[in-house]
Amino acid sequence: MSFEDLGLIEPLVKALRAEGYVAPTPIQQKAIPVLLKRGDVLGCAQTGTGKTAAFALPVLQLLHDDELYKKGPTGIKALVLTPTRELAIQIGDSFAVYGQLLKLRHTVIFGGVSQVPQVRALRDGVDILIATPGRLLDLINQRLVNLQHVRYFVLDEADRMLDMGFIHDVRKVIAKVPTQRQTLLFSATMPAEIRDLANSILNKPQRVEVTPVSSTAETINQALYYVPKTEKRKLLLHTLKNRDIPSVLVFVRTKHGADRVARFLTQAGIGALAIHGDKSQGARQTALTNFKSGKTRVLIATDIAARGIDVDKLSHVINFEIPNVAETYVHRIGRTGRAGENGVALSFCDDEEKPLMRDIQKLIKKDIHVVSHEFTTASHSEAFERPASVHSADIARHDKKPGKYSPSNGSPLHKGQSPQGHRKPPAPQGGHRHTSPQSGQSQPGSQSNHNTASAQSDQKGNPNKKRRRPFRGRKSI
Repeated sequence: MSFEDLGLIEPLVKALRAEGYVAPTPIQQKAIPVLLKRGDVLGCAQTGTGKTAAFALPVLQLLHDDELYKKGPTGIKALVLTPTRELAIQIGDSFAVYGQLLKLRHTVIFGGVSQVPQVRALRDGVDILIATPGRLLDLINQRLVNLQHVRYFVLDEADRMLDMGFIHDVRKVIAKVPTQRQTLLFSATMPAEIRDLANSILNKPQRVEVTPVSSTAETINQALYYVPKTEKRKLLLHTLKNRDIPSVLVFVRTKHGADRVARFLTQAGIGALAIHGDKSQGARQTALTNFKSGKTRVLIATDIAARGIDVDKLSHVINFEIPNVAETYVHRIGRTGRAGENGVALSFCDDEEKPLMRDIQKLIKKDIHVVSHEFTTASHSEAFERPASVHSADIARHDKKPGKYSPSNGSPLHKGQSPQGHRKPPAPQGGHRHTSPQSGQSQPGSQSNHNTASAQSDQKGNPNKKRRRPFRGRKSI
C-alpha cells in the first residue's frame, strides 16, 4: 500500500517522498482513512509506530480542504495537546515537514521559556497549535489564546498525561474547545482512567490498535545484567568503553539520579549529558541537539523525557534502573530498533528490582537473555566474587544474603560449610579440640589448657606451695 492509496493529496505525498517515506506504517494505514472521513479515532499504539504522521497528515489535508480555512474567520483551527516540551517540538517539526507545500501556519508553545516569542507568533496568526497543558492554560487565562474556532482536537500520549498528573488540566482545556469538533485520542496504554476520558470526549470513535503495549519490537535485542546496586556505575562505565556503541540513551528514575550518573561518566572521560524536568529549556534543547548530532554520545534521561526523544538510528538503550511500571519498559526500549533498524536494550537489575524484572518478562511474555559479567559481586556487607565463566543467572537463585564464594561449584557457601561442600562437624562439648601444627596430635580444649598453664605458673612462682592437679571431672564424695 502507498500513501496515494490512503487518499492523501499530492502536496502531502510529495513532501513524504522528499523525506524518504516509501510506505505507510500499520497505524497510518488504519487511522488515516477514518480521519479523512471526519470520524473520531481512539488510537492505541506504542512509540515508534508512526502515529504522529497518522494524525498530522489527515489534519493538514482536512484543513487544506476545509471551507473554514478558505472563507472562515481567522484563528486556531486545530489543537494538538501533548505532555512534554520535547514531544511538542517533535510534533511541530513533523507538521513543518509534512505541510511544507501547504499554506498553513503552525506554532508550538510550552513552559520553561519566555512566552513573548510564543505570544508574538499567536498574534501573527496560526492555523495549528501544538501545546503543553500548563502553558496553554496560562495563556488562556491571560486571554492570549482563543480556542473557539477549533475544529480538530488531538490528544496525544494520553496515558503519559495521566502519569504526569495533567489529566485535570486536560479536562480544563477540553472545556474551552467547541463540542462540535473532530477528536483524535492516541495513547500507548489504555488504563481505566483513559478509557473513561475517551468515552467522555469521543463521539462514536473508531478504535485503531496496531500492537499491544505488552509487546516489544522484534528488531530490539534485549539483554539482562544482574548486578548489585553499588556496582551499576562500574558496569555502565565498562559497557560504554566499547567504542562500537555509537549512541546510548540511559534511563534512570529520578532527576538527581540522572545528574549523578552524568557527572560520574563525565569525570570518567565519557561525554554525557542529563535531560529532565528541572533543566532549563535551553539546556534541554542543547543536550538533545548535541545527542542527535552525535556530539554527545550518552544521554541520561528520566521517564518523563522518554517519549519526547526521537533519534534516528539510536543503537542502544540502557535501563540503569528498572522502571516501577512494566509498561514503561516497553516505552523506554522503544526508542531504539525503530523504522526497521536493529537496536539493543540492556537492563541493569539489582536484588530489590528482581520483582520488577519478573513483572516485565511476564508482561512481554519473553525471557530476557541473562549476560554474565565481571561485576557480579555481593550487594550486601559480605562481598564475594564470581569467575567470568559463571553465568549471571546464578545470581537470581540467591535472593538472600550470599556467603563466601566457592570456586569449585560456583555457589555461595553457607555458614559452617567447607569449600568441598560438606558441613563442618560440631565441636565437642566442653571446649573444642584442635590439631597442633607441630605434632599433628589432638590437643585438649581451651578450658583444660588454661587450668594446666595456671598450675604450672603457680608452682614456679611459689616452690613451697602445694601443686594442684588440674580438674579432670566430677569428684566422688
